[in-house]
This record gives sequence, structure tokens and C-alpha cells, in this order.
Amino acid sequence: MLESNYIFILQNAPLANIKDECYTEAIKKTLEVSHMPRPKGSKNKPKTVKATVDFAAQLAEKQAAKEAATVEIASITANIDALKADLKTKKAELKSIDKEIARIKAKKVKAETKAAESAKKAEAEDVLKKLLASGVSADDILAKLK
Repeated sequence: MLESNYIFILQNAPLANIKDECYTEAIKKTLEVSHMPRPKGSKNKPKTVKATVDFAAQLAEKQAAKEAATVEIASITANIDALKADLKTKKAELKSIDKEIARIKAKKVKAETKAAESAKKAEAEDVLKKLLASGVSADDILAKLK
């Protein structure tokens, strides 16, 4: 392909206009002018100069962010510990309240049964007094109770 370009240039080069220049110099000039444009997406893009990166500033910024996160974690941990202690005391308080409730319920049941027994006893005595007052013998009363 390169040889065909040289032949084409040699055939079409305006040699009559060349006076003091060398024949090869004329060919080089015409080759430089006749380049085809590069296709889009070419790898030969002009290189842009990147700005210098300040690593010290970035490092300082990240260190400050790290310290802030560490302080925040420590404060959250302290808050969690305080809440755990508070939770422990509340659970102990709840347990003691539950015990008191159970004790009170047991006393209530005991009092109710005692009241029911005394009511039955009073009723039995009333029935017994009525039967005795009506003239029924004690033996007949015992037979009815059994």
C-alpha cells in the first residue's frame, strides 16, 4: 500500500515547480499533506494534562472522616451500654412486680375460699337451728346430712 502511494505521488507531483528543492523533499511534503483523517474513536487522541493530585489533603480529609466516625461509634456504644443497664433494672423491677402480683392472687384465692367456707358453715348452722327449732331430732338431722 505504501509503495502504491509513492507511485501515485511520483506520477502526480508537480515536478516543474521544483527548483531548488530536492525531489525527495517534495515527495515528503506531498505525503504529509495527503494524510487521510483518522476515524472517530481513534486511539491517537490528544493527551490532556492531568492536574496534580494533592494526596496529603485527601489523606487528611479521610483521616478526619475516620476520626468523626470513630467518635460517633464510641458515643453510640456508650448509649447502648446505658440502655442495656436501664433495661436490666427495668426487667428486675418487672420480675419483682410479677412476684407481688402472684402473691396477691394467692392471698385473694385463700381469702375467697375462707369466706366461702365460713358462708357454708353459717348456712349450715342456720339450717341446723331451723331444724332444731322445728322439733326434728339430732339423729334425723345427721341422717339427712349424710
